[in-house]
Amino acid sequence: MANSAQARKRARQAVKARAHNASLRSRLRTAIKAVRKAIVNGDKAAAQEVYRSSTSVIDSIADKKIIHKNKAARHKSRLSAAVKAMA
Repeated sequence: MANSAQARKRARQAVKARAHNASLRSRLRTAIKAVRKAIVNGDKAAAQEVYRSSTSVIDSIADKKIIHKNKAARHKSRLSAAVKAMA
């Protein structure tokens, strides 16, 4: 347990930050799942549209350093390849 006032405050702030970051990570996962779902449904136009919107979500979360920029690029690359591979 934190002993000083400063440490107690940092612990409170860490709890808030962790909750906020968890919600952003959840948004990221939801965006990725939405693209995968659109790909499984087989509608290429819809998949491209969902991919376009999820790309901005992925980028914004990488900008906030919730995930590393290379991980964001990897997700976008794999999703893009999957959309392009649709018949």
